[in-house]
Amino acid sequence: MTPVVTFFNNKGGVGKTSLVYHLAWMYALRGTRVLIADLDPQANLTALLFDEDDVERLWDRTKVRTIFDPIAQMVDHEGGLGAPHVEPVARNLSALIGTPRLAAFEGELAENWLKCLDGKPGPFKVIKAFWDLVQAGAAHVDAEVVLVDVGPSLGAINRAALVASDHVVMPLGADLFSLAGIENLGKWLADTRMEWSTRRSRAGGLTVPPGDMRAAGYIVSQHAVQSGRPVKAYERWMRRIPGTYADSVLGVAPTTDDPAADANCLGIVKHFRSLMPLAQEARKPIFQLRAADGALGSHAQAAQQAYSDFRDLAERVAIATWRPAPTAASIGG
Repeated sequence: MTPVVTFFNNKGGVGKTSLVYHLAWMYALRGTRVLIADLDPQANLTALLFDEDDVERLWDRTKVRTIFDPIAQMVDHEGGLGAPHVEPVARNLSALIGTPRLAAFEGELAENWLKCLDGKPGPFKVIKAFWDLVQAGAAHVDAEVVLVDVGPSLGAINRAALVASDHVVMPLGADLFSLAGIENLGKWLADTRMEWSTRRSRAGGLTVPPGDMRAAGYIVSQHAVQSGRPVKAYERWMRRIPGTYADSVLGVAPTTDDPAADANCLGIVKHFRSLMPLAQEARKPIFQLRAADGALGSHAQAAQQAYSDFRDLAERVAIATWRPAPTAASIGG
């Protein structure tokens, strides 16, 4: 099975979708075959990947092109799950397309989560639909990893997405709301693992996802530093992150109050501010911006620095989730 890494925090506005987008591009540019799965009904990742004309084409209701279409075939016609459509983005990079129609699946997932306790195969087929789709999509393009973007909620869609995941990476901001998100998500992950383990034991001979959803670590966005807040307030929240994550997510005692020294911290991402609008306009990651895209002077230097930053972050995420630690000789620029 292809490893599935989901980026999740029930607190929005922490740069989650941008992280998935840039990490996927970095892996692809460095030769790793990547499949992106957009499981957020807001479809923000899909909007980053494609322009409006392409999105309109992909959302054509007469075609099977979004991740929801094979599910609708199963639910509406009570048949089998349809084959996923995998949309090419670039060399080594493909996507399962998100759509607001996915929100219609929330009630079906909630209902069948309860029905799984009866041990009948039908409800399990609904709950594992995301898992079946991402694995089929990954097999279609021979992907080495699947990166999943989900919305900021603790609802049934995200529960099914997490059941389909091997690893969970938590993007954070340095603020009170992100700390509350860590506490919420830690308990929710533990409860979901336990509840899925109970259900999985009743699946009979049906192949279902293991539902490991292992906590792989967190990534801190520095957006808050740029929003006019005092540096001392920012540092206060930063120093509470390691302990809150260790206690709420891992159930262990913290070993440090410095994210930079915390083994659970996969990276601290700078806010690239005015580079993001340029990147969105050019439909490319910030580290691929060139002079023709408007990246001149300090912008060009920042784009070059972004490449180094995301290259290092991508390596740490890979080692924490799906790739063995490299030897010194294999680490290149």
